[in-house]
Amino acid sequence: MAMKMKKMSAMKAMKAMKSTMKKMKMAKKVSTKGKAWQVFAGKKLKTKGGLAKKDLKKNKDGKVVSAKKSALGKKQYKNISKWTIAVSKARKALGIKGFVAVGGKKKEGQAFLAKARSFYKK
Repeated sequence: MAMKMKKMSAMKAMKAMKSTMKKMKMAKKVSTKGKAWQVFAGKKLKTKGGLAKKDLKKNKDGKVVSAKKSALGKKQYKNISKWTIAVSKARKALGIKGFVAVGGKKKEGQAFLAKARSFYKK
């Protein structure tokens, strides 16, 4: 009979513990950096930096990032996009494979720079 009472009290304690766990609220902010996906998924309300779900978006790789920072990065890339296109065209035209410094000390680098500039000016 004594064993039965111990089992009953242990079960009651477990039930009480479960009910208190249910009552506990989730943390409002993510405690660590780089867990913006928790906010995006709706598990937390804000990131460590204070961003809410409306301030976040997924980038092309599927990573959750700040919408403002993403827009700023796209805007900044527009400033150099013509040069990157010119360099890739020059690389293809000269048949360069692997790393070659644009405008490096070697003849190959100087030719690369001249070709890239010619494509950039067009």
